[in-house]
Amino acid sequence: MDVPVTEVGKALSVQNVALRGIVSAVPETVVGNSVFVDKFGAKAVAEISRMTGVQSRHVSSENQTTADLSEAAARQLLEKLQWAPDSVDAIVFVSQTPDYRLPATACALQARLQLSAHCAAFDVNLGCSGYVYGLWIASKLIDGTGIRRVLLLAGDTSTKLVNPEDRATAMLFGDAGTATALEFDESAAPCWYVLGTDGSGEKNLIVPRSQYRTALPSDEKLSAVLPDYLYMDGAEVFNFTIRSVPPLVNQVLKISKKDISELTHVFFHQANAFMLKHIAKKLSLRPDQFPINIDRFGNTSSASIPLLLASMGDDAKAARDVVMTGFGVGYSWAAVQLTMDGLQVCDLLEVSS
Repeated sequence: MDVPVTEVGKALSVQNVALRGIVSAVPETVVGNSVFVDKFGAKAVAEISRMTGVQSRHVSSENQTTADLSEAAARQLLEKLQWAPDSVDAIVFVSQTPDYRLPATACALQARLQLSAHCAAFDVNLGCSGYVYGLWIASKLIDGTGIRRVLLLAGDTSTKLVNPEDRATAMLFGDAGTATALEFDESAAPCWYVLGTDGSGEKNLIVPRSQYRTALPSDEKLSAVLPDYLYMDGAEVFNFTIRSVPPLVNQVLKISKKDISELTHVFFHQANAFMLKHIAKKLSLRPDQFPINIDRFGNTSSASIPLLLASMGDDAKAARDVVMTGFGVGYSWAAVQLTMDGLQVCDLLEVSS
């Protein structure tokens, strides 16, 4: 059923889909903020840590990719759920750090996981909003006849894109890969989505020369940065987030007919701790409703929401009526209100290089 478009985004509902399990994988190497003191100075490191909330992050090795982390997560998830490889009907890989420009990383993962040749596989190039978009895409694939089970793999190794001399990004991002299992279930509660885009923000979070165009060479800000590294205009991204996220959450609550006080949790994309606390205050959320783990993992882009759940341990079992919301690069945003009745697995693992 489609709900009319509003000023925030397109609202949609999905029926008959249950989220069965989540496994998140991070590299075993942990980099704390102390390593940046010699480069940026103790005062600057302390200030950045205070504003972003990041104290450490997991960093992939030179030869460790998002696909490696997602594969490890998927293997554990399939084993824990006791899903036979040939029972998976589709695999969706959401990332902005694939293995190659081509072929699609999802195709390689289909083979590495020994899934059946009847398994559909494709990539989705999204970042901060990517997990929620991925849930919607995976859910819409499930029709109960040809497609009953879908693996959603979402993650990024953003540390490979950052300029080590740029304190705005070098101290913010971490790496992770995740796997989520979704399955047809006629008894599942409906999920409610709101999706939106404002591409005019493309230049504010960008790797200017990463494919076939050197982006906006006449732009004054971008002309001063190294084009092969991730560039972020922190002030513009902050303003976009503060402006967009509260109405996004309010709209998904309106269409799902939920009051914010009824929610057990709101799982935000872990972009910046100061910003998230500001948004939570605007939404009148209780502290126990919005967990934060950016202090331990940094901003992990499309992996941040499932990683947030996995890092909660046994506390994740208390999550029932929830909202998940992703926002950022693009600009792109998405939120979902869902009931987590059938979550059987929620694990976090560290992967050696």
